Amino acid sequence: MRLAALSIVLLLASCVGGDRNDRPAPIRERRTGPVTVTDPTPRETQQCFSDLSRESVRFSPLPDRDFGGGCVVTGAVQLLDIGVPVTNLKSMRCPLARTFIAWVRFAVAPAAKQMLGSEVVRVESFGTYSCRAIIGSPTSGNRISQHGLGNAVDIGGFVLADGRRIRVETGWKSEDPAVREFFRTIHKSACKRFRTTLGPDYNAAHYNHLHLDMGRGPFCA
Repeated sequence: MRLAALSIVLLLASCVGGDRNDRPAPIRERRTGPVTVTDPTPRETQQCFSDLSRESVRFSPLPDRDFGGGCVVTGAVQLLDIGVPVTNLKSMRCPLARTFIAWVRFAVAPAAKQMLGSEVVRVESFGTYSCRAIIGSPTSGNRISQHGLGNAVDIGGFVLADGRRIRVETGWKSEDPAVREFFRTIHKSACKRFRTTLGPDYNAAHYNHLHLDMGRGPFCA
């Protein structure tokens, strides 16, 4: 009887706790590739496409895709020409693209000309879409990053017409007050335009870029 009772206890223990995993499950895209979503294009997305066209932006609308693991990108575009080259851009949701373009044209470009005395000839990004969880936040758990929704872009720096390369990593606390002021100015402008703006002062994960997204917020750091 004692042996039988002990066996039952061990069996129950294995059912309750044997397969428990306190670490969050990794987020993975489907091995078979993304699935195209065929829902009708919302009116808001159509309006966003029209807004980009009206601003003389060259772009290609992209099909809605479900990549698996909670990573779904809808209403996205591939930016082809916004007036200045931008590196490493993948798909990004149209409202993010529209806000990003306005930030580059009406905040970054004039700030560079006024404070650094030269025009921006290239924007260097670390990319947009990436199917992953939020990085660097102890309270995020395994929540999907806005990058996994095509709703975020990371900016690492800028190249100027005079040949200078101004990077967040070295420029945020640069010995040159003009460079520091430039980054503070475009960061402040980003906080007014995007739902979330994160820079090197937020945490160590953002030491070398500005994270800009149109997700939850407003949050500026």
